[in-house]
Formats: sequence, C-alpha cells, structure tokens
Amino acid sequence: MNRWHISTAARILSTGGVISYPTEAVYGLGCLPECREGVYRILGIKKRSVEKGLILVAATPEQLVRYVTYPDAAIRAKVLSTWPGPVTWLLPATTAVPDWIRGCHASVAVRVSAHPVVNALCSKVGALVSTSANPEGLPPARTLSKVVWYFGDTLDYIVPGDVGGLSAPTEIRDASSGAILRPGPRTLC
Repeated sequence: MNRWHISTAARILSTGGVISYPTEAVYGLGCLPECREGVYRILGIKKRSVEKGLILVAATPEQLVRYVTYPDAAIRAKVLSTWPGPVTWLLPATTAVPDWIRGCHASVAVRVSAHPVVNALCSKVGALVSTSANPEGLPPARTLSKVVWYFGDTLDYIVPGDVGGLSAPTEIRDASSGAILRPGPRTLC
C-alpha cells in the first residue's frame, strides 16, 4: 500500500470526491457519507436506487458511533467480536444518518474492515460509503482494470491495490434478528 495514494484519495474525499478502492473481496466505490452529491454520483454511475441504502465502512468501531445504536449489550458484544473483519451488520440508524445512506430503512449497514487500504483511508477521513464497483446487474470489479472498464473517467480517483482473499462480498447480518441477509464468502487460496 502506497501512502501517497492514500493521501491523494483522502484529499479528494475531503473535497467531495468519489473514489474506488480495493476491499476484502472486490473494489468498492466510496465517498464521505455526508456528501449528498458524492452519494448521488455513485448511485447514478451504478444505476442503483437510493431506496436500497448503502454500507458504511470504518477503521474502528468508534468511527461508527455517530451512525448506529446497539439494541443491547449482548448484540454489541456479538457485533464487535466480528470486527475488524468481513461481516457487515445492519444496526439501528441514528438521526445523523442521512436518508441517502439509509435508503428506505430504519437501519444502516456497517463494517469495520481489516483490509489495509480501507483501514488506512478511514483512519485519515473517518467512515466511508462502500458499495461494490459495478453497474447494477454486472459482477463486481475485482481489479483496477475492471473498475476503469466499467467507469472510465467518471471517478475522481482509483486507489490501486489488491482485493483481499474473499471469493464474494462480505456477509450481511441483521444484528437484531440474527438473520443472514447475504451469505458470507469463502477464503480464496
């Protein structure tokens, strides 16, 4: 991981930019969660409905405190026991979560990532929007060249790097019910 790329991406994010970056399994598209214009750019280039909602990723659980609440201590312990790692949790959203992140839901999907690029970016700028780098209906990009093929010059920056060793995007679980909404990936050798 090159610090220059992280610093450049952080500067672009802090001025409202939209970037792509490697995550645990695929390249993601991201911006700062409070950047309405950035979120709507992402939704537009993906052809994704705002009603679906988006994931927020962070370097630490503390970066998510303003966005989520834990229904009780047992759920909090269960969620925190999986982080950092490839499990995304649906948790009740606070009033700080804009509707362009929540979509039509009362919850928000969040993850503390162990991927070094995600962790470095979030350490610089805080929590980020994270959605797979692909137009709706097409497979997520697993390489920088695929990101470029999908999106060309519609992005402000692409952080180069390798995706993690997972075969598919991270598992999504509902923290309150325990339901698995998207099954977890397996590790690639």
